[in-house]
Amino acid sequence: MKRVVITGMGAITPIGLNAEEFWESLKAGTIGFSEITQFDTTDYKVKVAASVKGFEGKNYMDVKSARRMELFCQYAVAAAKEALEQSGILMEQEDPYRVGCAIGSGVGSLQSMEREHKKLLEKGPGRINPLLVPLMITNMAAGNVSIQFGLKGKSINVVTACATGTHSIGEAFRTIQVGDADVMLAGGTESSITPIGIGGFTALTALSSNNDVTRCSIPFDKERSGFVMGEGAGVVVLEELEHAKKRGAVILAELVGYGATSDAYHITSPAEDGMGAAMAMKNAVKDAGISLEEVEYINAHGTSTHHNDLFETRAIKLAFGEHAYQMKINSTKSMIGHLLGAAGAVEIIACIQQMNHDYIHATVGLQESEEELDLDYVKGHGIEKKFKYALSNSLGFGGHNASLLLKKYME
Repeated sequence: MKRVVITGMGAITPIGLNAEEFWESLKAGTIGFSEITQFDTTDYKVKVAASVKGFEGKNYMDVKSARRMELFCQYAVAAAKEALEQSGILMEQEDPYRVGCAIGSGVGSLQSMEREHKKLLEKGPGRINPLLVPLMITNMAAGNVSIQFGLKGKSINVVTACATGTHSIGEAFRTIQVGDADVMLAGGTESSITPIGIGGFTALTALSSNNDVTRCSIPFDKERSGFVMGEGAGVVVLEELEHAKKRGAVILAELVGYGATSDAYHITSPAEDGMGAAMAMKNAVKDAGISLEEVEYINAHGTSTHHNDLFETRAIKLAFGEHAYQMKINSTKSMIGHLLGAAGAVEIIACIQQMNHDYIHATVGLQESEEELDLDYVKGHGIEKKFKYALSNSLGFGGHNASLLLKKYME
């Protein structure tokens, strides 16, 4: 199996419009929560989200292209552009059929569906935008990125709800490992802060109805009451090691393990014993050929819902046994909320930045956990710490579990 490294990363987040801004905000413990301004929330219990601020598609692509893309696609193109530029890959020097794309979205464009449904009801079917379908469907993030940058290799859209970004990177990793591509742009994107998006997740009782921005997303805290809807995109450039070395690329990290399982249990709740997520973590570590004790840090799914944080903690204990108490665990969602299909991709970027800067950010807002949540969730403030491996978890509605294991790159 070929070795796979990461040579570029791009991020559009509620706390930064590029990977470096995102990192500086993580270190500073900046929270991205604010009142929802996309629509009138008078009749909604939930009035807070983690919105991307200051983004303009025309800064990343021509105006005509931007008009033919919904926001989730614009975010993906912007993140992919940054990742490609950092990688230094010049497509005119590559075989385009060896460069692919695996960028997923859990939801696609609710905006276009809401907009055109209103037209349907008020003006009839003849007034529906002819581009509704290609604007709406989730695979158009991968499609638009491929079109914008001339990527003619494998182009796929993994959709596994909140595990989408992690599965997308994992499947791109496998694609390169087996020799089906030299380079893959991989990640996730989402923009679902809309009336039906907020209303639907509220009806499911998944969102926090605490509208205090300092206490709305508090993973592993005993007062946690649900997640906060976030938006944005994360894209990384995965590259076969020898291909990267041949062109003198700067290598940011090595991807060494991928585990994916299903709880086969419930459409929204993780399995109570945590076994499915535990097996995903163990499989990722086994894939890397290292011992469980070598993993010192986990970027948890950590959504701030009662079930997730409890059952993920159980999963970590199942996977790592007593070693779980020696590990550092944090949740990036404490600052950016839950980016759904983009969450795992953005969190992989957080892992790379932390590993390369020997620093683990705090789980912001965490004050006190209940008795069973007794691991080290990096409460209060971030810590300086060198670590060689970083494990990132994502758990999606439907029982989808995915874990990726990163290694600090060494020759």
